[in-house]
Amino acid sequence: MGGSALIRPILPRMNRCQPGQTQSWLRHPMRDISRLPRITVAAVVPNGNRYLLVEERIDQRLVLNQPAGHLDPNESLIDAVIRETREETAWAVRPVGLIGIYQLLLPQVHFVRMTFLCEALEHDSKQALDTEIVRTHWLTRDEIASHVVPQRSALVLRCIDDHLAGRLWPLEQIVEPFS
Repeated sequence: MGGSALIRPILPRMNRCQPGQTQSWLRHPMRDISRLPRITVAAVVPNGNRYLLVEERIDQRLVLNQPAGHLDPNESLIDAVIRETREETAWAVRPVGLIGIYQLLLPQVHFVRMTFLCEALEHDSKQALDTEIVRTHWLTRDEIASHVVPQRSALVLRCIDDHLAGRLWPLEQIVEPFS
């Protein structure tokens, strides 16, 4: 049974509501898509004691971040972290584990971030990077902490610190989407 079959029985009842009831139902905070948490993925990619980071321009300011981005519709978490890392750094990676699931609560947005430990496989020096990416860096934890370019959020160092502390869940904990 498709997902739309589950919605159809509800819609006729909504149409029988008194004027104004349907609109208030749609205005409920949990039905306002702009208020729902945004699912993102990030890659912690170590090479010895250095980590792959991007320097990106966000809202007219430069920041450091792990390769990261939003989950696309119908995309698995694993595919998303591979795609985002390739688009932002030109590195092909292989996810090897899940470091953690993090929440970032900002005044206007709520992010849920799945951070993966990834192995760097191959770099394509001819690939253009996403437009907001200024450059990539391989930096130590201390270089990140003291870099002149600020971190995009506290999650940048938190994820690296969690990796250094040995936090790692097997990828088998993630169930791929059902079709």
